[in-house]
Amino acid sequence: MLTAERLAPQIPFLSLGPARFGLVAACDNGLLEVTGLSLPIGCICRIEQESGSDMAAEVIGFRNGRTLMMMLGDSALLSPGSRVYTEGRPGMVPVGEAFLGRAVDGRGHPIDGGPPVQVGQFWPAGGMRSGALDRSPVTRPFDCGIRAINALATMGQGQRIGIMAGSGVGKSVLIDMIAHGADADIVIFALIGERAREVSGFVARHMSGAKRQRAITIAVPADHAPNLRLRAAQLAVAQAEYFRAQGKSVLLIMDSLTRVAHAAREIGLLLGEPGSARGYPPSALATINRLVERAGNSAQSGGAVTGIYTVLADGDDENDPVVDTARAILDGHIVLSRAIAQRGQYPAIDVGASLSRVMSDVAGREHRTDATVLRALCASYEANRDLVLMGAYRAGADAQLDRAMAMQPAIQGFLAQETDELCPLDNSVAALHALVAGPP
Repeated sequence: MLTAERLAPQIPFLSLGPARFGLVAACDNGLLEVTGLSLPIGCICRIEQESGSDMAAEVIGFRNGRTLMMMLGDSALLSPGSRVYTEGRPGMVPVGEAFLGRAVDGRGHPIDGGPPVQVGQFWPAGGMRSGALDRSPVTRPFDCGIRAINALATMGQGQRIGIMAGSGVGKSVLIDMIAHGADADIVIFALIGERAREVSGFVARHMSGAKRQRAITIAVPADHAPNLRLRAAQLAVAQAEYFRAQGKSVLLIMDSLTRVAHAAREIGLLLGEPGSARGYPPSALATINRLVERAGNSAQSGGAVTGIYTVLADGDDENDPVVDTARAILDGHIVLSRAIAQRGQYPAIDVGASLSRVMSDVAGREHRTDATVLRALCASYEANRDLVLMGAYRAGADAQLDRAMAMQPAIQGFLAQETDELCPLDNSVAALHALVAGPP
């Protein structure tokens, strides 16, 4: 006769002991206090309700013998005394090839209407920390398909670069163009805190056709819980690290890094951490550093994670704490100008304010010389734009400005690009040389 004791060695997941659970003792603005259950931070729990509907929560801390949790959804109808059970693997997130071609939320659950993802492997949510010397330098160019970036702020494979702008200047459209034109083995989209309408449109555009099987979309709209938004960012970076460990070239597009900081700020303030820089507690800005530092090249596997992060400048303030923190740790930044966008030039890239810190390592000497010449012409014209428009400038007073004025139509045509137009790196460099070497 087969008994539970005899079956236990054959079925490892069979637990013969009593199920451990805790009880909800308090709920304050989404912060739950649970008694009778000691769990590590990052553990996912299931809250049973008398109505039969279960809720999900995540452990975010502990205090005075109680475990602090935050709901992963709405706390409506949560009742005191509800039982809390542990689920999943603490500190681990699901990864693997099964996610290719799928759109999921921050917990890895599908949002594309397809079947559940068959998870086979897990990866630490905080990443596998490696030494500074384990990262190989950026030496190979990365083709993003955008003429102005390829020519004037050339990216490298394994680089981390930010797209910085205020709201409504064209960040989402620019990453759409990059996603279509980028050359990578795996493309991972992390849509954090964006509008649900943008999420559905993005999935419809990028998760179809032949490129679908190399893409993963992880999306959590703005109306979801802050810890779920933060988990989505961690899941996206963990997926990128997993494929990099296999020697793949991965493009990670995160829109936006600011919304991740907002989510971390909500959690930090909820735990009682004092706000410092414009209301951002230190942990929120540290979250940005940890996420960004996980991208890059791997000397061990030969793989690379090229990170493109959008950064929202609140009120067009380029000195916003998130913008300033991102600019300090990223390997370059593309600044979009509202003034240029209002002139009808898209993408509205501010050439003078944008730079790539690895361009000198991935671009040739002639290419860098041509880019320096065009940058000087753009800077000269922008510095004297008001004088020129008022008619206060006398032709012949400045030879460089005269040339910049004469070349303005050609320069604007070079910097502008249609959303469905792709310009490979070689073509971008050739077009730049033709523009600079041509007649004034």
